[in-house]
Amino acid sequence: MRRVSTRYLQPGMTVARTIYSSSGKVLLAEGVRITPKYIKRLTEVGIASVYVKDGVFDELENIPDVLSEKSRLETTQLVKDSFVALETNQRINIKAVRKIVDSIIDELLSNRDVLFHLTDIRSYDDYTFSHSVNVCILALMTAITLGYDQLKMKELGIGALLHDIGKIRISKEILAKPGELNSEEYQVIKQHPKYGYDILRTYEDVPLLSAHVSLQHHERWDGKGYPRGLAGEQIHEHARIVAVADVYDALLADRPYRPAYSVNQAVTIISRMSNTYFQPRTVAALVSNIAVFPIGSVVMLSSGQVGIVVDVNKNAPTRPIIKVMFDQYANQMLKSHEIDLTRLHTVFISKVLSEEEIYALLKMDSSGVADL
Repeated sequence: MRRVSTRYLQPGMTVARTIYSSSGKVLLAEGVRITPKYIKRLTEVGIASVYVKDGVFDELENIPDVLSEKSRLETTQLVKDSFVALETNQRINIKAVRKIVDSIIDELLSNRDVLFHLTDIRSYDDYTFSHSVNVCILALMTAITLGYDQLKMKELGIGALLHDIGKIRISKEILAKPGELNSEEYQVIKQHPKYGYDILRTYEDVPLLSAHVSLQHHERWDGKGYPRGLAGEQIHEHARIVAVADVYDALLADRPYRPAYSVNQAVTIISRMSNTYFQPRTVAALVSNIAVFPIGSVVMLSSGQVGIVVDVNKNAPTRPIIKVMFDQYANQMLKSHEIDLTRLHTVFISKVLSEEEIYALLKMDSSGVADL
């Protein structure tokens, strides 16, 4: 399966992964055939992309995930419930938050050999809830790499899951603005870390360091962040971790003003931000848990051949196993074959194909010419 922007969906494609709302409601089930009506509805509810089987790159059935679908749905619902509770002047169920963070830690520890592959499909309106879940997962995976003990992981996990809770005090018009914020709006947005800290400090069972994650997750390693302009070691390590996870996951999300970046692009961007925005050690720890070329990526090799990533090598994430399906002339092979890049030192991935390039490849005319 592969992820396809809604604008590139074609009637007859098959949904490869169920799409849920933040409340756990099925919006479009796995196995359903795409129709023009579904495409229109997906656009209306703000779903910008879908995992599909396209008849060519559809050999993958189960891509490994570090967290079960059930746990993802339950955690997303809990985050949403927390925001709704504050909107209606009720209290967050911190006991439930602590319990679900413990559960996530247990799952991640039992899946230590699994890299972070899938990015969830989320509507624009549900972005904050699913983003919070992904930031929690990524932060905890980074913490495991850094050798955190259970207590520190729990502090980090609670802070990561609730790092954006201060946005409850920001107007939805500003949060959902599709274009660039003006200077006044940006100043308002910059208050949400302090709001989050103030909210979490009212709960005796929220660790102080968890609250500091909310307060400090927009501070920068070079001291040019906000709200206090902290630099380097002045920023608590929990917040340094969440800062990287926050930006990385944001890059992978479809936004009203831009499509999602590819994993390879997102990794490149946060790596370039190392030592300015982020602590280099923290970036390296997070990236070590990322499948740089996730299973399902359609890639071009240095030989000019095109294939799909079918497995990864955790110890060599840039050298995955590829199922080669098109020759160097963009002709589909009668018989595909797998190659392990860890065993072919002269062959490497030259690029990940964009949706436009994949579309051109699959729709190329009988002349056998494709503009790749």
